Amino acid sequence: MPQTRANKTIKYYWEDLHAGQTIELGSVTVEREEALAFAGRYDPQPFHLDDEAAARSMFGQLATSGWHTCSMAMGLMVRNFLLESSSLGSPGLEKLQWLKPVFPGDTLTLRQRVVETRPMKSRPDVGLVRTIWEMFNQHGEQVLMMDGYGMFRRRTPGAPVPG
Repeated sequence: MPQTRANKTIKYYWEDLHAGQTIELGSVTVEREEALAFAGRYDPQPFHLDDEAAARSMFGQLATSGWHTCSMAMGLMVRNFLLESSSLGSPGLEKLQWLKPVFPGDTLTLRQRVVETRPMKSRPDVGLVRTIWEMFNQHGEQVLMMDGYGMFRRRTPGAPVPG
């Protein structure tokens, strides 16, 4: 019987992820009140909180915090991939870029691209997966890029890695 995680069957172990694989992770629409609440608590810069200040800024209108954009990406990643995986967390990011501003009302779509997989030398039951997260707005413009690693439990710990 397959293992389950939070009442979901584990669909992705380390062995199921390979370089070149792309996984679509869904979409989210930026809600104005949520963007304001996030900025008020975590990134209280005027162009994230005040329409008049934002109009005078380089954005020309209220812009969503980049950290909120990252949080929305994480929500999509967790709900549409990680909860169905053997994820053990992440040792961190190599690169993070906010490529275009995000505004309330934008609909953002996320995909991840696997660029590298390898077993951990120190833990034969864990594999590392390097992925690029790419988020696009409703116009097809890329607004976010994150490059980082995830750790995943191996289905067969210590098994030889296919060539």
